[in-house]
Amino acid sequence: MDPTGQQFEIAAGGVRAVVTEVGAGLRSFTVGGVPYVETYEAGQRPPRGSGSLLAPWPNRVAGGRWTWEGTPQQLALTEPAAGNAIHGLLRHVLWEAEPDSESVRLTAVAPPQPGWPEPVRVAVRYTVGYEGLTVTTVATNLGEWPVPFGLGFHPYLRAGDAGTDDSTLRLAATTELPLEAQLPAGPARPLAGTDPRRAGLPLRGASLDSAFGGCEPDPVDGRVRHTLTAPDGSGVALWADPDFRWVQVFTPEDFPGRGRAVAVEPMTCPPDALNSGTDLIVLEPGKAWTGSWGLSPISATA
Repeated sequence: MDPTGQQFEIAAGGVRAVVTEVGAGLRSFTVGGVPYVETYEAGQRPPRGSGSLLAPWPNRVAGGRWTWEGTPQQLALTEPAAGNAIHGLLRHVLWEAEPDSESVRLTAVAPPQPGWPEPVRVAVRYTVGYEGLTVTTVATNLGEWPVPFGLGFHPYLRAGDAGTDDSTLRLAATTELPLEAQLPAGPARPLAGTDPRRAGLPLRGASLDSAFGGCEPDPVDGRVRHTLTAPDGSGVALWADPDFRWVQVFTPEDFPGRGRAVAVEPMTCPPDALNSGTDLIVLEPGKAWTGSWGLSPISATA
């Protein structure tokens, strides 16, 4: 079988996306044939976590160890070189899909297992339309006791046909979390309004694998919004509900077929949140949480 399973193409007018059965990941998103995320060939595993859905926690858990309601937990070390657990439990499982022409809904359950105490069902719907792409996730606690939950996504953004080094990144974040070996190394530090990450960071020469927090919603529509733009002002906006208070930015040099790339990863909580408790969502038995994010093209500046 294809390493990412069945491919679900959804389209409305010139807006098109492809979503994968394995991992419920976003493989491509184009508008009028212009790409706004990095993609990869069919038959490949997602390179560098491209498009992955990260649940029931995003990012890393130090040593895979954490404690819940007084009980120590030990997760499988899915980042073996660093000795951490990374990006949840659902990236490599088959999801049950319900596709139609303009959307696809996929569902999977993270069952109780070593290191994870209660079953959580995650349902995600990808929808294309005039605004672009909307991704809505519902997480439900199927167990008998409360359970923590965090969510993230791992798209690599593109400002259309512009190169990564010719693009400018702007974040809605107001803080940066210091990291050592990609784990928190102290409290979040404020970002000044003039900081390039907020005011506009040219990506040429920038090297980031950084966690930013305090993402502020736009006062007009109440959405957190990060942008990646080309020199002519065109590009893509990644918007998210206010629960997505965090964003990880990663600039690898070796994305297949692209070279330099930039991941802009909306997250509801920071790295190692299962230990710190920072911005964790707690799902009560039988209760659900819903959150949305999406991608919208930005037109060139007149």
